[in-house]
Amino acid sequence: MPKSAKSAAKKPVRTRTTSYDVAEHLRTPDEMAAYFDAWLEEAPNDAAGIARALGDIARAKGMTQVARDAGVSRESLYRALSAEGNPSFATVLKVATALGLKLRAEAALVD
Repeated sequence: MPKSAKSAAKKPVRTRTTSYDVAEHLRTPDEMAAYFDAWLEEAPNDAAGIARALGDIARAKGMTQVARDAGVSRESLYRALSAEGNPSFATVLKVATALGLKLRAEAALVD
């Protein structure tokens, strides 16, 4: 490669990335409810995803306070709402109540 072509070639620009944490963006009860409702609407059969969404909201509110309000230990709450967790329905209900969320039903369209 000729010397002039080498000097003309520029180093690739490195893109700097940071991790995105949705919990940092859930500030109000309405935002938290909308986020949870979107999970229920878009992925109603994704139990792990719905549990993670509750975990995101719990982290936004403060995991220690949510655990206290739900009557569970902070460690077990982290475990239950992690990607590998599998919380009982009773735990989901306790956490939803502690977060100030209501679960509701709507008739599904049947083909």
